[in-house]
Amino acid sequence: MRAVEVVGYGDVDKLEVVERAVPEPKEDEVLIKVKACAINNTEIWMREGAYGTDSKSGWKPEGVQFPRIPGSDITGVVVKAGDAADTDLVGKDVVLFPFTSSGASGFEHIANDMSFIGSEYDGGYAEYVVWPADLCYDMPLADYTESAVFSVSGLTAWHMVEQIGAKPGETILVTGANGGVGSLNIQIASRVFGAKVIAVVGDMALEKKMKELGASYVVSYKSEELIDDILAWNQGPVDSVLDVVGDALFATSLHVLKNGGKYCISGSAGGQKTELDFRTLYLKHITMYGSVLGTREEFEKMLQAISEGKVKPVIDRTFPLEKAREAQTYFKESGKVGKVVLLLEG
Repeated sequence: MRAVEVVGYGDVDKLEVVERAVPEPKEDEVLIKVKACAINNTEIWMREGAYGTDSKSGWKPEGVQFPRIPGSDITGVVVKAGDAADTDLVGKDVVLFPFTSSGASGFEHIANDMSFIGSEYDGGYAEYVVWPADLCYDMPLADYTESAVFSVSGLTAWHMVEQIGAKPGETILVTGANGGVGSLNIQIASRVFGAKVIAVVGDMALEKKMKELGASYVVSYKSEELIDDILAWNQGPVDSVLDVVGDALFATSLHVLKNGGKYCISGSAGGQKTELDFRTLYLKHITMYGSVLGTREEFEKMLQAISEGKVKPVIDRTFPLEKAREAQTYFKESGKVGKVVLLLEG
């Protein structure tokens, strides 16, 4: 099969197109012919060594074992079942829950043995992938590409909104609102949980698109009056912040939060380290959450919301598998709206 491997820590030249043997499913696994695989920050940061020290990176302290096939947002069709797997799955179009874990229901994402497809396991930058049968779900939409953009970004966004306990009528500030997680944060917070959303983007040319996704108000982080703009529109501080930017908007986020407000972060594209005056936290009674991925129950609720049309795919651009280097390079450019997807033909 054709596949793209990460052969070491570094730039996109560490991505190589190779020929690999088609993997064989273990007894509780199925073999999936991959149709689409969306790109996430996680596989780029894994390649770059951004998750760890001394260039070691991944979801485990020891780092990734190279070579590794990345890719975690995967859709495809089941073509073979292991001896103990449900043979009725063969021929079904599926989307993959992106990690294994021995954690109890509701705590899967924080178990010490949580292992991620595309990091601890070979992932979807390939024509075929094997995965546990019970972690394969019916696609929420008929289209492979559209169904492939939710697994990691969508689950992370859903978990973020649940963590802050979003309620109808509350105001939530969403940073990085045009990105993969941010564009889903807007939809989930507004269309599923009934909150008002203030979307933070770089280019105000994106205002119309953000409002189509469910944002009530759109601001640019480039505005010199950003804080005043937020407070004036909301007639006061916001209830919660969903942040994927990190340092660049951290101080602003805490400033516009109400007393007793909630701050949830799932990414740090705008800086991984920041300065914090602890007095801001305790004097304003702010609750802080770190967030990535989520639970199987949340995944199922997300798929249901997608199938009902409450949450829709946002796709910026697609690339063929062989253009993985170009796709990851493009992914890091600013100004995109939504996801970048690798497509596999045949």
